[in-house]
Amino acid sequence: MSGYKVEICGVNTAKLPLLSSKEKEELFEKILKGDKDARERYIKGNLRLVLSVIQRFSGSQENLDDLFQIGCIGLIKAIDNFDITQNVKFSTYAVPMILGEVRRYLRDNNAIRVSRSLRDTAYKALCAREQLTRLHAKEPTIMEIAQEIGISGEDITYALDAIQTPVSLYEPVFTDGGDPLYVMDQISDKKNREENWVEDLSLLEAMKRLPDRERHIIDMRFFEGKTQTEVAQEIHISQAQVSRLEKNALRSMRTYLA
Repeated sequence: MSGYKVEICGVNTAKLPLLSSKEKEELFEKILKGDKDARERYIKGNLRLVLSVIQRFSGSQENLDDLFQIGCIGLIKAIDNFDITQNVKFSTYAVPMILGEVRRYLRDNNAIRVSRSLRDTAYKALCAREQLTRLHAKEPTIMEIAQEIGISGEDITYALDAIQTPVSLYEPVFTDGGDPLYVMDQISDKKNREENWVEDLSLLEAMKRLPDRERHIIDMRFFEGKTQTEVAQEIHISQAQVSRLEKNALRSMRTYLA
């Protein structure tokens, strides 16, 4: 991705400033007091977040300059709405905002057209969800959103579903420097319950040969339908460790069954 180091929308990305944690804190305090110069410096100091997000869409047919501009809008919205009292890193808050802004743009320009009324309903619901989440510090239900904007829950569900962009099960959603967490790792496997597997005696025999912890992980993942994150929370290790142990266990089972 060498193109990201030259110029996008007139910005020489090789010369973007790097802000220390202390500088970010000091600038944000000034921003809260209405300092426009501090706000400008903070935006420039976080443009790399925008670049990191739009790299995910490098395989699309969209113009990168356009995506960069849209991503900058998401960055500015994140700065304007960031609450420093929540003890959350700005980047943690900003990346989903930038990503959401880019995806909204791509939805609006998608070849599969969604009616204006559906988009309006969906955007009202999304705005209400964001406001209610900030107000109550938890994700609101569809009915709570419906009461907030005066639209039926069925219409909101239909509108939100209509504007969704298909996502690959293999799209990485998080990495801690080790094995990435993919979308598929966050999806419960409801079809592969124990009643569908118990007749496969060779598979059960392969599981018996696993160490206790790996067998427990396989049981929770594929018999109980839990996500890697849920497994990690239950046995008190990181998601990355669960991922590695799961892969080792499946590899051992494949070797036995071969």
